Amino acid sequence: MVELGDVFGDLFSDVDAVALFAPSGSYYDRLAAVDDLEVIVVGTENTVSAETFVELPLEFQDVSERIRFGLEGGLEQGIIEDGDELACATSVFGDGIDTVSRVRANIDNQSGIYNLFAKSRADPDVIKAVLELAVELGKKGQKGKPVGALFIVGDAGKVMNKSRPLSYNPFEKSHVHVGDPIVNVMLKEFSRLDGAFVISDSGKLVSAYRYLEPSAEGVDIPKGLGARHMAGGAITRDTNAIAIVLSESDGMVRAFKAGEIILEVDPEEY
Repeated sequence: MVELGDVFGDLFSDVDAVALFAPSGSYYDRLAAVDDLEVIVVGTENTVSAETFVELPLEFQDVSERIRFGLEGGLEQGIIEDGDELACATSVFGDGIDTVSRVRANIDNQSGIYNLFAKSRADPDVIKAVLELAVELGKKGQKGKPVGALFIVGDAGKVMNKSRPLSYNPFEKSHVHVGDPIVNVMLKEFSRLDGAFVISDSGKLVSAYRYLEPSAEGVDIPKGLGARHMAGGAITRDTNAIAIVLSESDGMVRAFKAGEIILEVDPEEY
């Protein structure tokens, strides 16, 4: 007689570890009691006091993003090794864990999403909102035409000191924040013009139309990328900001941190 475990047993056989995404205490205790099984808990908080824990900076609604971040965090922390096979248990349809995926950790396929959010000065929700705005601009453009855009997020005081205005600042006396649908419409419209957007750690729009003036000496960017990427890389080397750049030429979204590209996204595949 064939049993269910005979059909789905390959999902769990010979895995190196089980990654539990935001489990209940009882669920964690049951798995932690299994002999010779490493259990890794991934979540915004370690509510079950797990010995091995990877912190999520925010709740990723998309399951693939949630798992990708957890694996990259585990690789970054040395909890997971390249080539490890993991059974990833998470919730998709309800509050409890209801889905298991078998995933191989591959250090060569790291997207950079962990590095973008982890240990950044800006609020993770703000980073996510700006990244999604840049991706949306990359997909739709402005009035059907490709556009480029440069968003500098965090450490706004230093960024303002290392830049100068190209035109009037429409946000000078306002208190609007990125992520608001009306504000996003404004940002899309302003993206047609030159200069960078400067956004505070908490998401406040500090300025538009800023010409960044950090030294580009020593900043290495791939061939084919222009002044917008060079400026974004240089400002993140000289400050604690991150830069999210939408390329007008190839339509890619790239994120810079500490002077280096840490994430590259094709908006059509995001």
